[in-house]
Amino acid sequence: MAEPRPIVEWPTLALLIACYAGWGLSVFWLSALWLPLGFVATVIFIALHSSLTHEMIHGHPFRISLLNEIVGFPCLGLLIPYRRFKDLHLAHHRDENLTDPYDDPESNYLDPEAWNRQPHWRQQLLRFNNTLLGRMLVGPVIGFHAFVRTDWRSIREGDRRVTLAWLLQVPAVAVVLWLVLLSQMPVWAYLPAAYLGYSIIKIRTFLEHRAHDQARGRTAIVEDRGILSFLFLNNNLHVVHHLHPRVAWYDLPALYRANRDSYLQRNDSYVYRSYAQIFRQHFWRAKDPVPHPLWPKR
Repeated sequence: MAEPRPIVEWPTLALLIACYAGWGLSVFWLSALWLPLGFVATVIFIALHSSLTHEMIHGHPFRISLLNEIVGFPCLGLLIPYRRFKDLHLAHHRDENLTDPYDDPESNYLDPEAWNRQPHWRQQLLRFNNTLLGRMLVGPVIGFHAFVRTDWRSIREGDRRVTLAWLLQVPAVAVVLWLVLLSQMPVWAYLPAAYLGYSIIKIRTFLEHRAHDQARGRTAIVEDRGILSFLFLNNNLHVVHHLHPRVAWYDLPALYRANRDSYLQRNDSYVYRSYAQIFRQHFWRAKDPVPHPLWPKR
């Protein structure tokens, strides 16, 4: 029987406090010392906050969902409403739908028929987006554009849940921009810092999933132990996370080490040794086609 989860997961809460403190130090003090230093530090803490937001969505550091939303209220990255991220990401965790162009909200694949209807310039853009360089440079804006377009349609159709999520986003962004205005970092520098924070997260999501005829073979493992694995809170061990989404980030490595052969057998050895390997193989070269290679479903 699994041990009961604590009411408060102190390592996650401590890291969240450190993240906010580091962000404040970056925009108020480091930016005053030397703006490029403050800029780089701010990018790192925005990326870390995004990973911590992912933890909150899965029930950390508190078992009470509302408390997690409260402590994650400031949207350091400015773009994604917490409640929309939560709804879409939990829908993504229906593993039978992974990579589905319609039912997986985080899929980067298109239905081949939809792909054929795209103008040539957009096909070229999406092909570039399937390289790691492209995913980092244009991936955030491509993803945000598709996300906002879909949500705006839902809002116009009267979806109150989506509407509320965006209304709550207004104060979540306003408090961050207010603090930035009080700080030593100009807003014109903070905006690209927020974008680059999402660019770092795109390194993680770049090849987390692949087209595979079995759902169990669609999710990757990246056996990295460096700074990126920390910034991603061990979510590079993505099969482990999908199988145990309620397990805290700091417990994932031990769980993986204890059952490595089982996880690799399960995901049909979809494994990379490090992010350095991923950069070498895919920085300039697409990892797979944009149209889903196994679509339509059999």
